[in-house]
Amino acid sequence: MPEITANGITIHYDDHGPADADPIMLIMGFSAQMTMWPMEFVEALVARGFRVIRHDNRDIGLSHKFEGVKAPGLVRHSLMRRIGLRPKVPYKLADMADDSAGVLGGLGIDSAHVVGGSMGGMIAQHLAARHPDKVRSLTSVFSTTGNPKLPKSKPEALEVLVKRPASFDEEVLVEHGVRLSRTIGSPGFPAPEDRLRERTRALVQRSVYPQGAVRQMAAIIADGERTDMLRQITAPTLVLHGEDDPLIPVAHGHATAEAIPGARIETIPGWGHDVPLELVDRLADAIASHAKAAQARS
Repeated sequence: MPEITANGITIHYDDHGPADADPIMLIMGFSAQMTMWPMEFVEALVARGFRVIRHDNRDIGLSHKFEGVKAPGLVRHSLMRRIGLRPKVPYKLADMADDSAGVLGGLGIDSAHVVGGSMGGMIAQHLAARHPDKVRSLTSVFSTTGNPKLPKSKPEALEVLVKRPASFDEEVLVEHGVRLSRTIGSPGFPAPEDRLRERTRALVQRSVYPQGAVRQMAAIIADGERTDMLRQITAPTLVLHGEDDPLIPVAHGHATAEAIPGARIETIPGWGHDVPLELVDRLADAIASHAKAAQARS
């Protein structure tokens, strides 16, 4: 089980492709284990000439858990933010960006192409702003600036994301995970039932840790709007976003691209808030082309 000590905590990671290839770091989103980046996607990037590193964020998967550390509840935290108060949170998205930087450093990688999805896109944005020397290029995938004036999630998408399962019985957890995937996933590229259940069961059997989701959500809420920070990013940036994303509507992708100097955006009809196998090659092509172009300009 490959682990590395980064930013003072233990981070679980995996590493695919030739050690001397240009590195790509994949950062996953809220309460999502690194294996939510499908191996088919990892292999597609390796086939395009890259070394691909995934890692579990803190408080999820097999990485360090902040056991017993309390975070403000979702409702209380949101209300406090609305009236201008900043409750204390266990950690921030910037800390999670420092974790990712620490993984690269621990692996002896000076810089990498960074791809972040959803909350992972927010972390990647912080990584590009805080550690510009470590980010050769940035790809922000179905993520956001945090601007509260942008369109809201569909109520059913937000509800299923934050709702706890009825119990921790494996079958209940699998049903909950399948319902979540169906609700926020791609209407144009629905996953076959047997594959979705198999993948969800593998995630459940790998790790279940809902306490970490509470602290990660607190970090997202505490982060607020990042538009001013995004204007300072110098890494060549690509924004990828689904036109049918029910959790983070496509307007958030456009706002992200508008905020980062020189960024360009590619949107895909029928794509929601997941990585469907039907889009693996298209996404890998877009990321690889962007990374190689950035490399050629450096």
